[in-house]
Amino acid sequence: MLSPKVRVGLFVTCLVDLIRPSVGFAAVKLLEDAGCAVEVPDAQTCCGQPAYNSGDRQDTAAIARKVIAAFRSFDYVVVPSGSCAGMIKLHYPELFAENSADRAAAIEMADRTYELISFLVDVMKIENVSADYEGTITYHDSCSGLRELGIRDQPRALLNTVRGLSINELADADVCCGFGGTFCVKYPDISNKMVEKKIANVVNSGADTLLAGDLGCLMNMAGKLKRAGSRIKVRHIAEILAGDISEPPIAGAK
Repeated sequence: MLSPKVRVGLFVTCLVDLIRPSVGFAAVKLLEDAGCAVEVPDAQTCCGQPAYNSGDRQDTAAIARKVIAAFRSFDYVVVPSGSCAGMIKLHYPELFAENSADRAAAIEMADRTYELISFLVDVMKIENVSADYEGTITYHDSCSGLRELGIRDQPRALLNTVRGLSINELADADVCCGFGGTFCVKYPDISNKMVEKKIANVVNSGADTLLAGDLGCLMNMAGKLKRAGSRIKVRHIAEILAGDISEPPIAGAK
């Protein structure tokens, strides 16, 4: 008798849903190839990170309750974004009083929540993917994924199995790109200086493609590269690992 498939609830994220749906489809393919049964709950909404970063704990807690309820029945919750996964995994429990039912529910969900690439490697034990990409990539380690969730080696391990792909490591790959959610709105001059340094390193890497695991970072860097006249392509790592490059590269803001 076949073992029942792992039931995964895909938390799509706002940016993937509204800006880059191909990342969501790539995530579904990767999860199904790994043997998971994937569902996308209709009731899901924003993780609440913008409100949380702005100090609005009351609205964040209300959002968290809705998200927790929407994903209550799944074995795992998987997110193609380190920042959104970090929000659910680390910050949801902080929103609620100790020993409350809400906190218990938040901790239970946190224990089931993973960023996409970490889930594939650390939970499903995927060691390779069946994908091709003729090009040289460089990889930016997004802050939340790296610092909050410990995601660094997992993306590189899978990228090294993509046929035709080579990796040029990015100088200061672990340094923030300057997006930081609402940070780039509150401190635009500082944010701009940070992304200027980041794309200089991207250009100097000699890669023709820039990858990361957070769409916010990718949009920020893609916009700066575009304004600088660069022809470097920008993509989410899930698109490359899934072999889904039918969509044009991320263009970023003008």
